[in-house]
Amino acid sequence: MPYSPLHDLPAGLAARAARIRLACFDVDGTLTDGRLYYDYAGNESKAFSVLDGQGLKQLEHAGIHVALITARASLSAEKRGQDLGLHVQIGVRNKRTAVEALCEQHAVGLDEVLFMGDDLPDLPALLAVGLPVAPANAHPWIAERVQWHTRARGGEGAAREVCDVLLAAQGKVDALLQRFSE
Repeated sequence: MPYSPLHDLPAGLAARAARIRLACFDVDGTLTDGRLYYDYAGNESKAFSVLDGQGLKQLEHAGIHVALITARASLSAEKRGQDLGLHVQIGVRNKRTAVEALCEQHAVGLDEVLFMGDDLPDLPALLAVGLPVAPANAHPWIAERVQWHTRARGGEGAAREVCDVLLAAQGKVDALLQRFSE
């Protein structure tokens, strides 16, 4: 049986995923494993999954706007977003307000937004959007308030799992595979 990211999803999730036009992702704990590394001079570094990055790029290519939104003033997150050609907001105090501004910019309703987050600063955005998602290792207070938890942990393919579901739910996988097969 061919791989289908829509297999075993909670009821109604594929229909919600089919409507998503803006996908927003927290960074620490969602696109990374949540650990912060500092060198002797205080410079921060993080590890990002290339699988997640490829998924995010494919969402953009498929016409779904992607934004990375982090509360930390993280140059690592900004650099990763630039490398992928994505919209990045760092040092965000209120992620819901940031998502609402992106909705206005892209003429998208909150019900057409996916937000993926793992901890308390993500809660206002998660409660406002049409499809709130958390990685497998999200804090329990967040996990119990989202509509779907990925099988993968943050920084270990959780975002890619979300991207694959969105692409499949919107019928864009065949075109994606064809493009890479040429």
